[in-house]
Amino acid sequence: MTTREVEHEITIGAPAAAVYRLLAEVTNWPRIFPPTIYVDREQTGAHEERISIWATANGEPKTWTSLRTLDPQSLRITFRQEVPAPPVAAMGGTWIVEPLDEGACRVRLLHDYRAVGDDPHDLLWIERAVDKNSRSELAALKDNVERAHAADTQELTFSFTDTVCIDGPAKDAFAFVNEAGLWPERLPHVARVRFTEDTPGLQELQMDTRAKDGSTHTTKSYRVVLGHHRIAYKQITLPALMTLHTGVWTFEESDDGGATASSQHTVTLNTDNIARILGPEATVADARAYVHSALSTNSLATLNHAKAHAERNR
Repeated sequence: MTTREVEHEITIGAPAAAVYRLLAEVTNWPRIFPPTIYVDREQTGAHEERISIWATANGEPKTWTSLRTLDPQSLRITFRQEVPAPPVAAMGGTWIVEPLDEGACRVRLLHDYRAVGDDPHDLLWIERAVDKNSRSELAALKDNVERAHAADTQELTFSFTDTVCIDGPAKDAFAFVNEAGLWPERLPHVARVRFTEDTPGLQELQMDTRAKDGSTHTTKSYRVVLGHHRIAYKQITLPALMTLHTGVWTFEESDDGGATASSQHTVTLNTDNIARILGPEATVADARAYVHSALSTNSLATLNHAKAHAERNR
């Protein structure tokens, strides 16, 4: 069997410890790395963990499970895929953070991999995916860490949650949100949907949404269904005012026999488009308020329709 080994690296203008910390906090990866959709983490030892990752590879959504060993003293994180996604037969590697001085470091990302059946076409596919994702992740890591350590950081990333109480079962509200292919006939603010789920629990959702002013905008998201109580998502085609939008729909039974349904959003603003969209006098605070209002309006509309659906079925 052919095993390929590759290495990518980048120099980052931030302390090595800060960069290592960001790599270690794997549940934040969807906010940092463009290919990563969602990560679920289970600690298995003092410095060991099992992580389930949903991410794109060459534009295709994939999911796999990896074991990671963290070494905060040496600033190294080794990983080995426990359940690879075809055409990958085996994949592993190491993140290595090397201090250059107090305010800079070099990050090396090593991979080794094999293809199912040693197929040359699949080896080339994996090579392209590893190269594309490694370059994208290292560039995003550099951008995020350096912005976080910049002197004039503004509150460009923020999170909020909308919640409704339901006099009905949580599973029915979950089903309403899970069945996004039916949204054009169920939700007034959704004009069109293209919905696929080729891998159970891994959904692709392209949607035309009507804004309050009557305009429509198109977004594309990947969604990860976790049991019957959570749906995590990441938008990969975004409105002009955002560079990041991730979120989680959560459905929980309550003690009184009803349920709660919540929609949590995390957003990073695109400052380059604030003046064009909101006017030359608009501030970051104005953009935060605008985006918060627009997203809350749509998520609350969806939650209230899910509430009505669950209460009708009680």
